[in-house]
Amino acid sequence: MSLLELTDVTRSVRLPDDRILHILQGVTLAVDAGEHVAIVGRSGTGKSTLLNILGLLDAPTTGEYLLEGVPIGKLSNGTRTKRRGRDFGFVFQQFNLLPGRTALENVSAPLLYARGRQFWSRTRLAAEMLERVGLGDRVDTMPDKLSGGEQQRVAIARALVRGPRVILADEPTGALDVETGGEVMDLLDEIASQTGAALVTITHDLAVAARAERQYRLTEGVLVPISLDTTSDWVGDVPTLVADRSARTERRLPEPSGEAGVHA
Repeated sequence: MSLLELTDVTRSVRLPDDRILHILQGVTLAVDAGEHVAIVGRSGTGKSTLLNILGLLDAPTTGEYLLEGVPIGKLSNGTRTKRRGRDFGFVFQQFNLLPGRTALENVSAPLLYARGRQFWSRTRLAAEMLERVGLGDRVDTMPDKLSGGEQQRVAIARALVRGPRVILADEPTGALDVETGGEVMDLLDEIASQTGAALVTITHDLAVAARAERQYRLTEGVLVPISLDTTSDWVGDVPTLVADRSARTERRLPEPSGEAGVHA
């Protein structure tokens, strides 16, 4: 049984002019505990919408989402909220740190909603997680005194402090330079491997996606399996990938000069 399992999931929204925008169209995806899956695609293809569904922030319009074999449609709003806080850790491109709080206070914030040992031990647990991401000497530092890489490490520590079963990373290296981004992905891979958490990365960066065990491309609301050649000389941030489902090979096409789409 997979940890996360989507079957023929769609997501549509009604626009102000009453037109229906179809964002996801029959997405099927299974992710096991301890597995790293990457999803690439241009802006407006539905990547963030898919991440929101996986993280219990949105519900599918049609189709089924099983979380550890349980249909999320059968969970009450309160249960979904509890499971989202307990079982999911979110890492975003924009670090979303609380500006008036120290690194320690930022990391301990999710534990204010915990119960029992986690709640009463929140300061110690936060300090231990900061130590784990290499910031044990920065616990009392404000976010504006941290580098971009350090801020992202604080954000990662905050996402992981409750021991989530699933880590959802939305462009986690997008605001970082190449070297720092590589260090951040090393850290995410290491911690996910150590804890057995599933890691789902949404990214424009094919070098980041290539680190995953499985890669997909989301285009026009459809999820297509791809295979990335880590030795390729990539052209642009998001080259067009053409998936050959039988041979599992890809070829690169030049990036078009412009793109129109709806952010999803």
